[in-house]
Amino acid sequence: MNARLDHAQPYAVGLFRIVTGLLFASHGAASLFGVLGGAHGGGTVAAGTWPGWYAAAIQLVAGALVLLGLGTRTAAVAASGSMAYAYFTVHQPDALWPLQNGGEASAMFCWAFLLLVFTGPGALALDSLFASRASASPGHRDETRPETVTV
Repeated sequence: MNARLDHAQPYAVGLFRIVTGLLFASHGAASLFGVLGGAHGGGTVAAGTWPGWYAAAIQLVAGALVLLGLGTRTAAVAASGSMAYAYFTVHQPDALWPLQNGGEASAMFCWAFLLLVFTGPGALALDSLFASRASASPGHRDETRPETVTV
């Protein structure tokens, strides 16, 4: 049973990454473009306002990158940091626990993206497609494997 689960792990991580990125990008799209119900129940965030507009831009761009598996670790660091900032500046001053201060989503996104920083994108990521193309190109030398010399 463990061997089968271990074999499926990259796909589970990949699906986790896709869903998390989609949900995060949806928040950004709602705030920036007023889709999916808009920001805070309707409308958009005014362009250039701090921190709302910048948070929405990070949500849209980092969420899309994580969803696609492009630069996942870098995008996940930015996303995790933005959610930590949101939690400690917006939610935590109201109460200590996320359940009390309405910061559950910020806390969960923060930890989910931090997990992706350490696990990587898993399967079904565009990064792996580009990496496989680069390694298949003529004259490419795999830096991770030492060259063997026969005498």
